[in-house]
Amino acid sequence: LIGKPADRIEDAWQACYNSAYWRNGPVLNNAISGVDEALWDIKGRQANMPVYQLLGGKAREAILTYDTVGGMEAPEAIDHARAAMEKGFRCIKIMTGVPGMAAYGPRVGPGAKGLHEGAVFDAGPYMRHARQMLEECRKQLGEEIGLIHDVHERVSPHEAVQFAKELEPVGLFYLEDVLSPEDIDYFRQIRQQCATSLAMGELFNSPHEWQPLIAERLIDYIRVHLSQAGGLTPARKIAILAEQFGVKTAWHGPGDVSPVGHTAQLHLDLASYNFGIQEGG
Repeated sequence: LIGKPADRIEDAWQACYNSAYWRNGPVLNNAISGVDEALWDIKGRQANMPVYQLLGGKAREAILTYDTVGGMEAPEAIDHARAAMEKGFRCIKIMTGVPGMAAYGPRVGPGAKGLHEGAVFDAGPYMRHARQMLEECRKQLGEEIGLIHDVHERVSPHEAVQFAKELEPVGLFYLEDVLSPEDIDYFRQIRQQCATSLAMGELFNSPHEWQPLIAERLIDYIRVHLSQAGGLTPARKIAILAEQFGVKTAWHGPGDVSPVGHTAQLHLDLASYNFGIQEGG
């Protein structure tokens, strides 16, 4: 990159991506992302405009974000959700542990009979408890609040189909990452069996992962992590592709995304016609 012009963003991105024999990996993509977002910042300074203007200008005046709350039991999660609603959030992600277990599975305590005393995942208790909690949250919080739940790819494909179908009456804003990237073909089965809204993509590195889900309309929201995909340049292309198939954006925005990363997402959100929602970190 030394000596290359800073205003040729696409050329610089392609040079970084194609000059490496090993492509589509999170390490390379995150490195390219750092360069890419810096170049977009320089481009905005050159034009004396915010980057969203360079992407076509605002498509909205503000963006919808959601808060993440949780609890071991429904009353705890509901209290946290109501506190978030008082702050103005209209959509909330509800996460849960399982009583007597670790965050995503059972924990065998000291003296208990088991192969070891570490955390062990058991999908059955998790799915039953999460479903019951989400049902109670819907009942107590009403129909107007958008509810999200993140599975974190921790169930088998068969269980994912079952879980999505069982949650259909809850009317989720979306069910997130119910399958692992290796099992995305099973989204076809979920689509065939229920109308639960689906979001996917925070672990994706490659166009080979998100393209079929978008082109076949197998998901409703694409949740690619911008730095994981290579920065603003490829994410803009993902948004444009998704718009053609009625898929909305919901970029992954956890607390380990830097302020620069969140700013890049914000500018893309403002300029994308098919923006859906933004995780706030």
